[in-house]
Amino acid sequence: QVQLVESGGGLVQAGGSLRLSCAASGSVFSINAMGWYRQAPGKQRELVATITWGGSTRYADSVKGRFSVSRDTARKTVFLQMYGLNSEDTAVYYCNVNWRNGLVTTTTWGQGTQVTVSS
Repeated sequence: QVQLVESGGGLVQAGGSLRLSCAASGSVFSINAMGWYRQAPGKQRELVATITWGGSTRYADSVKGRFSVSRDTARKTVFLQMYGLNSEDTAVYYCNVNWRNGLVTTTTWGQGTQVTVSS
């Protein structure tokens, strides 16, 4: 089983920055990709950014140019560096990992970390 531990959320003023981290641990497995999603009150969960273990990235249009996703393959950790935060970025941010063990591929989600941007 794979577990995810997220950190780095909090309260920040508009225009500020935050860095989220998410570390994967568990039994022997290989990672295909990790990503960040967010869910604001009353809204559906949406993609923020993903990164394959080969390094290919994908971003939501709303965060392009402000957010940057990266990974540390040795530590099985993904990061989300967020700049220029605004009130619309307020949400619970969830990390996920798409991983495989042999022929089985699974997606595991973290518990979420709150990001609140004050105006």
